[in-house]
Amino acid sequence: MPDSHPIDRARLTERAALAPPVHRYAPSAALETLVRHYWVPVWDLPSDRTVVEQVLQYPTCLIVVAGDYARFYGVARGLSTVTLSGRSWAVGVMLQPGAGTAVSRGEVSGLVDTHVDLTEFAHLAPLVGQVRELMGLDPADPGQHAQAIGAVEDCLGSGPPLSEEGELLNHVVEVVESDSALLTVRDLAGRVGVEERTLQRLTERHLGLTPKWLIQRRRLHEAVAHLKHGTQTLAGLAADLGYTDQAHFTRDFGRVTGRTPGEFARTLGRDASPASPASPASKVRSDGRSRP
Repeated sequence: MPDSHPIDRARLTERAALAPPVHRYAPSAALETLVRHYWVPVWDLPSDRTVVEQVLQYPTCLIVVAGDYARFYGVARGLSTVTLSGRSWAVGVMLQPGAGTAVSRGEVSGLVDTHVDLTEFAHLAPLVGQVRELMGLDPADPGQHAQAIGAVEDCLGSGPPLSEEGELLNHVVEVVESDSALLTVRDLAGRVGVEERTLQRLTERHLGLTPKWLIQRRRLHEAVAHLKHGTQTLAGLAADLGYTDQAHFTRDFGRVTGRTPGEFARTLGRDASPASPASPASKVRSDGRSRP
């Protein structure tokens, strides 16, 4: 089964020169309520070059184990950036929206825009050594990716199940991301069958975010996808996304990404000059044992 996000709407810099390949793997069926997908970037850059990766994160917590750090991330409301250099790798876990509390076994609302070292979590700390040992053998080998992901799945599978609130939050985000016409918190509350105030408490308690933010982030992800792959004019795109005018769309997009939609299309989107070719991303199930 392919990864559920065939277009990586979150990664802004996938077309940048020297952007590393990112291999993605879906979770096993047993962990689908906890994990959206795994990603494994592997890079080998010239000594005089660096790559700045930019991501508009989904409304989820992340676990990332790399050669020189291991962290549990809360949701990033703005633009996430990381600078890559030399030769290295990372194994990342994108959790489901409602899974942060279950996986961390604590509150994650206070982790918005920040992270905690993975070794601070006694039940997750063993992953650091396990993943580094496996990935250290050959970071580019899909077989090592599968073994590293298998260690992650064994760890996460031994934890508590998702709570009813966590399941509800997963459903809320799924509704937001699957319906481009859904533009208001009132409509979202009606779709999922809860009061607006209940919805507000749910997202703040488990993500540290508002329902309005969820809708706004989906609109920006849709904008990125269109600016990478679509053919619409900017005015037409703004209208399709539900903006009253192009200026409002331009302000929202620029405030978060640091670029206007036109600048993004010219530099990293559909109008950009072709970047140096990178290996295509893998999109296979991790439970097949054959990823950002």
